[in-house]
Amino acid sequence: MSWRPQYRSSKFRNVYGKAASREHCFDGIPITKNVHDNHFCAVNARFLAIVTESAGGGSFLVIPLEQTGRIEPNYPKVCGHQGNVLDIKWNPFIENIIASCSEDTSVRIWEIPEGGLKKNMTEAVLELYGHSRRVGLVEWHPTTNNILFSAGYDYKVLIWNLDIGEPVKMIDCHTDVILCMSFNTDGSLLATTCKDKKLRVVEPRSGRVLQEASCKNHRVNRVVFLGSTKRLLTTGVSRWNTRQIALWDQEDLSMPLIEEEIDGLSGLLFPFYDADTHMLYLAGKGDGNIRYYEIGSEKPYLSYLMEFRSPAPQKGLGVMPKHGLDVSACEVFRFYKLITLKGLIEPISMIVPRRSETYQEDIYPMTPGTEPALTPDEWLSGVNRDPILMSLKEGYKKTSKIFKAPVREKKSVVVNGIDLLENVPPRTENELLRMFFRQQDEIRRLKDELSQKDIRIRQLQLELKNLRNSPKNN
Repeated sequence: MSWRPQYRSSKFRNVYGKAASREHCFDGIPITKNVHDNHFCAVNARFLAIVTESAGGGSFLVIPLEQTGRIEPNYPKVCGHQGNVLDIKWNPFIENIIASCSEDTSVRIWEIPEGGLKKNMTEAVLELYGHSRRVGLVEWHPTTNNILFSAGYDYKVLIWNLDIGEPVKMIDCHTDVILCMSFNTDGSLLATTCKDKKLRVVEPRSGRVLQEASCKNHRVNRVVFLGSTKRLLTTGVSRWNTRQIALWDQEDLSMPLIEEEIDGLSGLLFPFYDADTHMLYLAGKGDGNIRYYEIGSEKPYLSYLMEFRSPAPQKGLGVMPKHGLDVSACEVFRFYKLITLKGLIEPISMIVPRRSETYQEDIYPMTPGTEPALTPDEWLSGVNRDPILMSLKEGYKKTSKIFKAPVREKKSVVVNGIDLLENVPPRTENELLRMFFRQQDEIRRLKDELSQKDIRIRQLQLELKNLRNSPKNN
């Protein structure tokens, strides 16, 4: 039999990345220098939010998408946190509501005015206290309105019902810091990666661990559900310290379906999955490139397509929701790349090359829209429902929904019979060292202030002495 090359038919094999021109970027932004492994960026069809470098607390910018170009240094900020902001996420159903979490142990909900900020915003519509240590992650439920998940350095995941402003459930199965959270399509399952090198699939309402993988050969960092395929993809590090990805069956985490080494670099790999096109994007922290693959239902499961290359390293990436894409340009994905060295946010569009200017139905199937499928009470009672789908053919219409914050008093936070604010776990060695160095810096600062005051007192005493000994006084 003669050898024949095997060609794989795919409408996405020629997808290419196109960076926006300089005038369509966001310039002059003091992007945070925090080393926490997050994107520090969130985007929706109306606003771009970026965590910024600030003194005396945490802040982030919220910029209307049409306001491109250079951002003024005194541009208004959201600056109500007392510690560094570690994560921000837009509400998928109410586009002017954003959640943030911080080192000050709080989660806060902010309502951005129509047209963006005109002055600094310091008052949140809702302040959520339940974690005893800093909060590193926040995630909105994909199908239920006003349900928010937060993961803290106290190893707990709290589920907040924003209709009442209280935590209603607690997931307490982790033994170390939670690195990543990802939901399946209907939000009935939560996958987490943890610093204890374990991958877990959890039923969020009961907190029960359905599947657990102890990843010794593949140290997991990030996880993402691959839509409704009942598969998970993780990025991590092999035992030879090379970056690799692994594909898992969500119902059997005993062994990965495949493992594939990417390269020998050290930066964290962020995975992004587009369920509509079945495309996977891999972007490394500190890299300039973005690799993309197509996910199949049969072996080898993963087919490499191409790579977008850029000399500028990325600190993080925001992703535009589907309804915010430009369908007339056959855009199937859009990143907002944080370039710290230049203070620049650069949009990168992933485009399917097509000659026809008509709507391409084969690359734009029905996609999850901006209407919630469930109320918080329905979801908490055990109901699961797929997201409400919308067509991108007619174009996206902005809707004005209102978030009503509950009125409540600060009190003890009791979940599963445990007062979260009273049961504080012992501090780790790193936290104690951090506190020690902060106290040392504070002591040095106070000593410098005292020495400056002492010098000023001596100068005044000398001036007084000279004044008394002057001829005029004699």
